[in-house]
Amino acid sequence: MSQAFDPAAATAAYLAQLPPALHDKARAYTQGGHWLILFGAVVAVIVAWIILRSGVLVRVRSAVEAKKPRPWLVVAAVLGVSSLIELVLGLPWDAYAGWWREKGYGLTSQPFGGWLVEHLLGGVISIVMMVILGSLVYALIRRAPRTWWLWGGLLVGVSFLFLNILQPVLIEPLFNSYTPAPPGPVRDEVVAMAQQVGVPSDKILIYNGSKQSNRYTANVSGVLGTARVAMSDVMFKKDADLAEVRGVVGHEMGHYVLDHLYVLAAAFGVLALIGMFLVDRLFPWVAGLVGAKGVTGLADPAGYPVIAIILAVLGVLSTPLVNSISRIEESQADRFSLVHFNEPDGLSKALVKTIEYRYDSPGRLEEVIFYDHPAVRNRVQRAMDWKAAHPKAEPQK
Repeated sequence: MSQAFDPAAATAAYLAQLPPALHDKARAYTQGGHWLILFGAVVAVIVAWIILRSGVLVRVRSAVEAKKPRPWLVVAAVLGVSSLIELVLGLPWDAYAGWWREKGYGLTSQPFGGWLVEHLLGGVISIVMMVILGSLVYALIRRAPRTWWLWGGLLVGVSFLFLNILQPVLIEPLFNSYTPAPPGPVRDEVVAMAQQVGVPSDKILIYNGSKQSNRYTANVSGVLGTARVAMSDVMFKKDADLAEVRGVVGHEMGHYVLDHLYVLAAAFGVLALIGMFLVDRLFPWVAGLVGAKGVTGLADPAGYPVIAIILAVLGVLSTPLVNSISRIEESQADRFSLVHFNEPDGLSKALVKTIEYRYDSPGRLEEVIFYDHPAVRNRVQRAMDWKAAHPKAEPQK
């Protein structure tokens, strides 16, 4: 590498590839998204309060207990009804945040009808998972009222891993079509990369991610026998070259090789433990504050909206911590890509294409609180620093 190479100047040159108007648009979109976190929590609290004050869950609980007084059946019925009402009442907000706003910023071309069908399908899947996991948590509350929150944290961590086993096989194919990458340079390169770093190379897939979003992405998901490399067709519609593929897919392979899935499972388990401990302590006070009439206590599933209110508030407060955990992993995955595949320019070119939905130059405090990925400017700067310190050998003439 020539001594004249300047990482800071190279970083500025990459960011300057996009016009100022696009940077301004990205800032508006990103900073507006920060407010969605707060407003989303407010909507969740209001919906939970409406359900609680309506008394519908108390009536459902009483009706099921009168016919078949089985605790697990009561919990399943109450949680199912509550989740269904949440899905319906929250639909206007979800439509705004998940479709209308994305459409307005040019980040999706999906018709509203297509979005709605997928949203409702996702809602049904969420209800099923909520009923199963919630039933297990309420069983813990009944059988271990003093320490249920401790076991609940372990349950969440294990459930997170189990879901990631099922997701590539049962859930993701419901929303997108996954097909083997066609023979050619891209597939050959990704197979070679996978073999180089110990990632399963028998499932190299392309999926129609452009159906939902115009975002440039790939992922390595699943564990054990369900692991596979999947690349959105957006990568190819935006003319990704092999260097970009190596940079981006190398990053995703980093998540897999570095066992980030297990780290996240442990982190979410610990956060869930803390959250459930606070639920245990705060439930009586919050129930009294919101007027939970007919709710007999924490073990009563009719009081679930009280738990939902507590968790919504805790979710907002924990945003900086959760984002920081994610940001650390993303930085590690960037470094993995650079160390093993040495494509700083490919990674940087791909990162620049993400600026339209992730403003590249936030303030440090904004990045710490709201960004689940490092700022693009910082990521490109690190890639250029790597390029300066690890020059590639010039090709033989």
